[in-house]
Amino acid sequence: MKTDFIIDLLHQVKEFENSSAFKPNSDVEDFRMWLNAKKYTEESPTKLFKNENHQVSFTENEICKQVLLLSRYSKLLIRKGLSQFPDLANEEFTYLYRLKDEPFLTKIQLIEKNGHEKQTGTQIIKRLLEAGFLEEQNDENDKRSKRLNLTKLGEETFQKSVNKVNMTSELLSGRLSTEEKSEFLTILKKLNEFHAHLYSAHKGSDIAELQTIFVES
Repeated sequence: MKTDFIIDLLHQVKEFENSSAFKPNSDVEDFRMWLNAKKYTEESPTKLFKNENHQVSFTENEICKQVLLLSRYSKLLIRKGLSQFPDLANEEFTYLYRLKDEPFLTKIQLIEKNGHEKQTGTQIIKRLLEAGFLEEQNDENDKRSKRLNLTKLGEETFQKSVNKVNMTSELLSGRLSTEEKSEFLTILKKLNEFHAHLYSAHKGSDIAELQTIFVES
């Protein structure tokens, strides 16, 4: 291994230690995430596409980049926040919390309210059922359908984990002021309402068809 590589690596570690991302308990995974985010931020999609002679909007591409970064940071925070609840640390906790808010949803309703594809949502529900957090009940109006609800264990797990989720949510909001949080929430809801419509009404459309729908609407 070349000495220059080791020297460069040490410089990167030093930069990480001096960054706001570094904490006393930071580990290799934190360093990897920081390095990935740093590289991703330095790369300009506008520059890339212009070099390839493609038209590109800096604003829309920057929004896409920032949303992707925020998604990655949020997943990292959720894993940290729910480290004591490994059965909930991925997407499972959103299903548990949705049923706490809206009991007795069908499987399809629960999956759609979480914005997942059927296969992904079915696997999450299966894991929650196997963990004993959910139970199935026959639908009184449709014998072919089953409704889901929290079990006693699921309710207890919700109560135990809610404080950790609140802490994670607070960290995810960062140092935004109360007014900024309110404005940001309004924009996020507006954006999610748009995508919820595409998800429910045009689930089978490809990206070109979705673009046409967007332009015509």
